[in-house]
Amino acid sequence: MARPNGVGTERSTQRIEAFSDGVFAIAITLLVLDLRIPAAEGSDSDTLLHAILGLWPSYFAYGLSFTMIGIYWANHHYLFKLFAKTDHGLNLLNLLLLMFIVFLPFPTHVLGTHRPEEASRPVVVTFYAVGLLLPAIAWLVVWLYACHNHKLFRHQLDQGFLRKLTLQFIGTVAVYALAVTVSVIDYKWGLAMCTGLTLLYLLPPRTPVHRLGGGMSAQVQGAPVHRGWHEE
Repeated sequence: MARPNGVGTERSTQRIEAFSDGVFAIAITLLVLDLRIPAAEGSDSDTLLHAILGLWPSYFAYGLSFTMIGIYWANHHYLFKLFAKTDHGLNLLNLLLLMFIVFLPFPTHVLGTHRPEEASRPVVVTFYAVGLLLPAIAWLVVWLYACHNHKLFRHQLDQGFLRKLTLQFIGTVAVYALAVTVSVIDYKWGLAMCTGLTLLYLLPPRTPVHRLGGGMSAQVQGAPVHRGWHEE
C-alpha cells in the first residue's frame, strides 16, 4: 500500500538541527559547572587568589572543550546544509553523535581536576583523547550513512567534493585514534595532539562544489554555506 503524501520517514532537516542546537547549548554550558573553588578556600584575599589561580588546569580543559564543542556545533550546521532531508536512520545516528558530545564534559572534568597528579596524567589524558575520539567516530558514521543513502544529499553537490570530505573525516578519526595511542605512551605529546587538532579545526570548512551542466563543477567562493540552499 502506498504511503500518503508526507507520511514517510524522510523529513526536512530543520527539526533535527533545532534539537541539536539545544543539545550543543546544554553540553557547552555543563563545562563551566566544574569551575568551582573548594568551600574551605577563600578565608582571605591571598588565599582566595591562590585558589583561583590554582584552577588553571580546569581553565585549560574548559577552554579546550568549549572550543571543541563550538567547532562541532558550527560544523554540524555546515554538514546538515549538505542534506536536502533526513530520515529515521540519520536521526538515530545524529542522536549517537549528540550523546558523545554531551559526554565530553565528563573527561573534561577529569582532565581539569586530576592532571596535577603526575602518576595519573597518562590515564587522564588518554581518557580525554578517547572523549574526543568518540564524537569524531560518530560524525564519520553519520557521514558514511548519508553517503550510502545518496538521496539525502542535495542533488547538485559534486561527487568529487563529497569524496574529499569522506577522506577528511576518515583522516580525523585516524589522527584522534593516534592521539589516544600516543597518550598511553607519552601523555604530553598526546595532549599536544589533541590541542593541535582543536586549533586546526578552527579553520573554515571546504566551500561546497556544485555540479553544472555537462558534468562540470563550480565552487561558490565567498558565499555563506547556506545561501540559496533552501531552494531546490
